[in-house]
Amino acid sequence: MALPNINPTTTDAWRRLKAHYTEMNNLHMKDLFAQDKERADKLTIAWDDFYVDFSKNRITEETIDYLHQLADEVKLKEAIQCQFSGEKINQTEGRAVLHTALRAPEEAEFHVDGVNVIPEIHQVKQKIERFTNEVINGDRKGYTGKSFTDVVNIGIGGSDLGPAMVVESLQFYKNHLTTHFVSNVDGDHVNEVIKKLNPETTLFVVVSKTFTTQETLSNANTIKTWFLNGANEKDIAKHFVAVSTNIESVKSFGIDESNIFPMWNWVGGRFSLWSAVGITISLAVGYQNFNNLLQGAHKMDEHFKNEDFKSNIPVTLALISVWYNNFFKAESEAVIGYSQYLNQFATYLQQGIMESNGKSVDRNGNPIDYETGTLIWGEPGTNSQHAFFQLIHQGTKLIPADFIGFAKSLHGNQDHQDKLMSNFLAQTEALLNGKTKEEVVVEGTEPSIVPFKVFKGNKPTNTIFINKLTPESLGKLIAMYEHKIFVQGIVWNIFSYDQFGVELGKQLASKILQEFNNSAINNHDSSTSNLLHYYKDLS
Repeated sequence: MALPNINPTTTDAWRRLKAHYTEMNNLHMKDLFAQDKERADKLTIAWDDFYVDFSKNRITEETIDYLHQLADEVKLKEAIQCQFSGEKINQTEGRAVLHTALRAPEEAEFHVDGVNVIPEIHQVKQKIERFTNEVINGDRKGYTGKSFTDVVNIGIGGSDLGPAMVVESLQFYKNHLTTHFVSNVDGDHVNEVIKKLNPETTLFVVVSKTFTTQETLSNANTIKTWFLNGANEKDIAKHFVAVSTNIESVKSFGIDESNIFPMWNWVGGRFSLWSAVGITISLAVGYQNFNNLLQGAHKMDEHFKNEDFKSNIPVTLALISVWYNNFFKAESEAVIGYSQYLNQFATYLQQGIMESNGKSVDRNGNPIDYETGTLIWGEPGTNSQHAFFQLIHQGTKLIPADFIGFAKSLHGNQDHQDKLMSNFLAQTEALLNGKTKEEVVVEGTEPSIVPFKVFKGNKPTNTIFINKLTPESLGKLIAMYEHKIFVQGIVWNIFSYDQFGVELGKQLASKILQEFNNSAINNHDSSTSNLLHYYKDLS
């Protein structure tokens, strides 16, 4: 069974949404709230420890009905069933998409090519747990008999962004190990990390599915050379572990086969933190917290798979995003986490969303004449209020925004928490209401300054309110956005799980690298040729 293959613009719902947009475009949300005193209650989903208020959007219940009709017409329910049943919905690469299986309980069943993969997943989880406990407890030591103090994750893309974001987000729960991440092939990056390390007490985790990724292997070999300045080849086995499918190449590198953690081709890189790729997370915060992260994601999986669309958080957020992207022509979305712990969250989502849904060809292989993926950006509040909020409030662009907040602080400073939450709530209210000319005048503003202090308001936001930042709630939050990506891809009739767009530049980089090592420069456009000569002359 393949994914449904329906051009959304041919549906009745799409035509109705286009007509509906002309009615909605000039409406102000303030008027919608004034007309319906129960609006906030109607457009809110309370689930578990999540409270999602989407009432501050330029929508009505009629809009939601049309969007649900669109979901039905593109056969979203059937598509969800396809994904969870292990069908090869990544059709261009002939793969199933089962990151959801990685967080499923031991009694679950997920089949790939007729084989239940859950037992193998849980075997790997047990291996991660044993290894994690040995390192944290000091039972596993370095080549001089000292316990480990530092862990370095060497990867790029999903092998870096996912673990790095989660470790940053769960800093409150970290143990005595200090975690570092090396991703960029920029030699300055790896050398800045190395200078902080003691080779006798550092564990290195090399993450590469194929063990051929240029950036990862370059960094791994640089670190290996540095390590061998004081250690022997046999010591590599005690300090390096790998997450890979290429057993022979990993062993050739010097890593002991018992320290290789497997990956599966039905897990995409940007959805891989739930797999053995997450071993750095487990080391940083302990296996129990890593497992709680997985359990939270599983709870969101069950919610997404089973909940009616009207009270389904990922479906609702995805359809609202389609509404702005395809009818209001909003090009970007901001993600504002009111927690400094979420410092890397928007960066993580950039890959997840833009690599998945940045496509211009539909599932038939035909060019698309409607908008697909959105641009994702953001920073934590309140920092972002003093940076780019000016553009959101008074700029000419429509920028829908997700506001993510936690009701309880982790360190318990209520004064700080009250100030943080007052900003969290005030900003969405300000974006909703704005400030009229009359209100500015009443404040006694100099007449010539009045126009500059007027806020139109009517700026859409979703408020995602969570009780507390825990490993479980973070797992739910990440999974929520993963499912939002999936829903949008189904609506837009694209394949969300390949990423051929990242290949061309890498292929050309390999050719140019060869040209650096010889005198001949091949045919390029004049700009690239000039830049090549400029670099070679200076380097």
